This record gives sequence, structure tokens and C-alpha cells, in this order.
Amino acid sequence: MTPRELLKQFWGHDNFRPMQEEIITSVLNGKDVLALLPTGGGKSVCFQIPALAKEGICIVVSPLIALMKDQVENLKAKGIDAISIVSGMSRREVDLALDNCVYGYTKFLYLSPERLMSELVRERIRYMKVNLFAIDEAHCISQWGYDFRPPYLHIADMRELHPNVPVLALTATATATVKEDIREKLLFKPGSELYQQSFARRNISYVVQDTENKQRKLLDVAHGVKGSGIVYVRTRRETAEIAKFYNDNNIKADYYHAGLSADERAEKQEAWKNNRNRIIVATNAFGMGIDKPDVRFVIHNEMPDSLEAYYQEAGRGGRDEQKAYAVLLYNNTDRIKHQHRYEQNFPAVEEIKQVYHQLGNYCQVAYDAGEGASFDLDLADFCARFKLDALRTLNALKVLEQDEYVSFNESVYLPSRFRFEVLNEELYNFQIQNPAWDPFIKTLLRSYGGAFENYVPMKEFDVARRSGTSTQQVIEALKQLHGVGLLSYLPQTDKPQLTWLKPRQQIKNLYINKVDIDNRKAAYREKMEAVFAYAGHRRCRSQMLLTYFDEQNPPKCGVCDVCLDEKRRKNADEIGENITSEIVQALSVEAVTLDELIGHLKLGTEKEKIETIRGLLDAGKIKTDGERYYL
Repeated sequence: MTPRELLKQFWGHDNFRPMQEEIITSVLNGKDVLALLPTGGGKSVCFQIPALAKEGICIVVSPLIALMKDQVENLKAKGIDAISIVSGMSRREVDLALDNCVYGYTKFLYLSPERLMSELVRERIRYMKVNLFAIDEAHCISQWGYDFRPPYLHIADMRELHPNVPVLALTATATATVKEDIREKLLFKPGSELYQQSFARRNISYVVQDTENKQRKLLDVAHGVKGSGIVYVRTRRETAEIAKFYNDNNIKADYYHAGLSADERAEKQEAWKNNRNRIIVATNAFGMGIDKPDVRFVIHNEMPDSLEAYYQEAGRGGRDEQKAYAVLLYNNTDRIKHQHRYEQNFPAVEEIKQVYHQLGNYCQVAYDAGEGASFDLDLADFCARFKLDALRTLNALKVLEQDEYVSFNESVYLPSRFRFEVLNEELYNFQIQNPAWDPFIKTLLRSYGGAFENYVPMKEFDVARRSGTSTQQVIEALKQLHGVGLLSYLPQTDKPQLTWLKPRQQIKNLYINKVDIDNRKAAYREKMEAVFAYAGHRRCRSQMLLTYFDEQNPPKCGVCDVCLDEKRRKNADEIGENITSEIVQALSVEAVTLDELIGHLKLGTEKEKIETIRGLLDAGKIKTDGERYYL
């Protein structure tokens, strides 16, 4: 089938969005491609259609677990076989999933970058018939990018396994340095293509408001702009506080952060998407993969860490191409906070080593053991147990990730799963010999197909309802059947996951790359200063963003706060000149009183007329005897 036929069959669209077709054509021609498409620009279609058009499997690398799971579910809903392998899955689950990719009909394998470091995964990829490598959020491969993820550097290892398979790298934002770094690190071949839409979002009005009273501005925007909105804040505590503030002022709002359970997050997200709540107040955990077209405003209550992050988050407004506002609330306290965070972001080498040692004790991992093992990590409990500062500990974890000792996902939701570990005949014999178990096992068999071959997601509540028992009884029954080896039961997890990428090291053998830390520190400061400049300068906001992303001679947008202020001043100057001409014309005939003079003037408001008269008096261009005005 042609790309257009696939687009129509699976997505129901007759036409591609801008640049999608050109990107797809280049990939089908076997070329490596770097594609920069704005948030909401339809990046996933660019790799999904060429993968469907060719025989074999597409391997998709993405750091966004929630987005991977959404895309897998969407593909399955279209009848396309897709799976994802993320942290928290058991080795047996991973093994079965990879077998399906080698021997089955799976078209898409979604992997987190950390999984590429596993010898098990790499070895299985060798035997897959791969038709495309798709790298989402490709800026993560560059240490000059705003979200550097060292495991991305292992993507080049996959190219060695399948040297003739093209690579499609996708991102919404990248500077010239980052674009070059992406192509170099992904070993792009000669003749590769770059597709880049302008970063200009002409329907978004960028606004920066320097204010000490942010709460008043939060209300002003909500009252002044109709429709739904997102408010980004820095901490989880602020999400609840500001949502309550809106509700106390009769504006329906809810909050969202990564510390909520998966069910809570899904419920809050749906309520906002369906306009049951007008505003969602969230940390930056919210937004990836959220395609709500009618967001009318996005407010940042504090300065973001980089212009890349700001552009992506602000870009969640106005995806329907209608007018939207991106508002940054800013004051001098923000600069001080930002400087403090900068210092907190880069703990000392000895501090990082100590956190690593305490992680080993917390997870009870022996020295020279633990490689590939995943553990639930309650960061608050960990910090309380070892009397650590949470922010500095989180940043120490990031350094340990970057030096590839561990990987840490702040929240990984995996539903409960089970798989029968015996053949059908053996299960039947068990039911005959243990008639008390028969109704329960029949309920499982009727409710979930495919459980002899693969782990299948399940809901204990549904099984309880169908079997006339309680959820806790179902959980206990599954654990018992797991204990006798009849099935393998993996309860749901919704906790942060820590994975040991290498065996636990003695502290004396732990090498922390201080040069890399210093380089990242310099890059962070550069990005921080760019945000300060954006907030503090009186230049077209869109021009500043486009210049940052290396667009040459971008035009003024005409709709940001700076451009609108320029227009107002220009209009005020023009009105003043026209009122002056009217005054001179009136007074050249005769001297008149103030009321008579104002009555003669046809242009401007009363305030503008009086201000112009005062200005002319101060300049000595007209005179008054206290009663009448004359030249």
C-alpha cells in the first residue's frame, strides 16, 4: 500500500500535515533523516507509516514511558501489533516480548534508551528483521541539548547490528549545535536529509509579566482569556495550592504531578481534556503526548530551566491554529531562586559517591551484583532514612545515570499481568484434581485470551466482580497459584523505578566524570542566561525564540506583549500629532476656552486631548492667560 493509502486506512485522513510526506518518502528511499517538527506536528506518523509500508519491524526509542504506552495502545486499537519494553518488567516478560519480535508478527518495538544497554536486548535485535530505527526526542543524545540522556549514545550500537537500516531522528527543538551533534552521534550516512519547519507559532501571543503579585495575574489571565488552560509550576505542593486558589475564586481547576497514582493522573487528565475542569495546574510531568487542540493559554508561574523546555510547553497552546497565549510570570525573586537551583543541580563528587553507596544499602544489593535488577525507589523514604536533601539527591541520581551506573524513572506504571506457566492439558488436570479452584481458573480463561503465550494485562477488580469475590481474595488466589508454579503473577506497580545498569561497585572503584559535570554545568548556565535574557529584554518575544533556534532574520510577530506595546506607542504618537494639528488649526482662527478647544477636537479620547494640550503648553507651543488658549 502507498503511504496515502495507509494514512487513509489507519488514521482516516486524506492528506498529510506539512513535511510528513517528504519525510516518509526519504525514509522509504533508505535515507537517514533528522526531522524537527513542532509539538503536535504529527511526528509519530512519520515513522509509523514507512514501517507499515515495509516488511519487518520498526524499533522506536523514546524516553517517555507514558507516551510509549499511549502509542502502543493506539496502534493495537488500529489492529497493528506493537509492544513496549520498559523498566519494571520482569526478565521473563522481556524475554517473551523479544521472542515475539523475532518470531512473531510484531510491527513496532518501543524501547526506553536504558534497555539498549542490555546485552539480552541487543542480542535479540541482531536476529530481528528491522526495517527502521525511529529515535524520538533525539535532542537527548546531545550533551548540549536540554535533557541529555547518556543511554541514547548506545543507539549507535544498533546501527552496527543492522548497518543498512535507515534512522529517523525526531525532535521538536534543537539548536544548530544540537542538530549537528544528533547526526554525528547517530552515525548518519552521507546523503542524509534534514527537514525542519519554522519554529514560529504565529497564532501564539508570547507575554512576559514582571510582577510581585503572581496570584493576581493568574486570575487576570483566566478572566481575560476564555477557554481551557495549563499552569506550569515548579513543585508538587504548588500544584494543589494554586488549583485550590482557582477553585476558591470560582474557576474550576485541578492539579497533576508524577506523585499521583496512574488512575488519579488518568482521571484528572480526562476531566481536563473533556472540559469538566477548565484549568490543570501541573509540574512539567504533564503534557507529553497530550493532544488537546483548544488550549487557549499556557502560564508558567516560574522561569523554566531552558528556552527549549519553555517553547515545548508553551506550544501545547493553540494546536487548533486559533489564538492562544503563552504567559511567563517573572520577578527578581525568580532569578535568585534559579541561581540557587543552579548550585543545587551539581552536587560534589564525594556527595554523589555517598548517595550511590546508600542506594546499594537501601536496595540490599551486594557488591559486584545487581546488574539489570530493578527496584521500587521511594525517594522521600530513601532521603528520610539517610537524612539527605531531596533535590541534591535527585541531581546526584542524574549524574549516576549519566555515568551509566543506574537509571531512575520518577514514575513507571505497569498494570498487573499474569501468564500460565503450564500447558493447557496440565492446567485442565489441575482443575480436575482441585475442583475448588475450577471456577476461578475458568474466570481467568474466559476473561483473558493469549495468557498461555504471553503475559496479559489484567485488573483484579474485574476478576473479583466476575467471580463474585473481593479484590483482595483475587490477589491472594493469584499469589497462591503463582506459588505452586501454575501461573506467573506480577502485581501492578506505580512507583519510581531504580535499575542497576552495572554491578554495584565499591566506592573506591566508582568513577564520576568531573569534566562532564563541569561541561554540563557550563551548558546549564548558558541556557539559564538565555531564559533571563528572554524575560528581561524588550524585544519581540517570537524573534528572540527563533533567533535562539538559529532561524536567520526572523520577522516580528506583531502579537507578543512587546510588539503590541510598540503598536500602542506608535498609535499614541500618531494620535498626538493629529490632535496637535487640530489644536493649531483651531487656535489660528481665535483664542478659545479649554472647553471650547476640546469641543473643536474630533480625534482622540478626552484624556489624550488634555495630555496633548498640556504637552504643547509645557513646550511653549501654545499659551494661555488662565482663561483662554492661543498661539
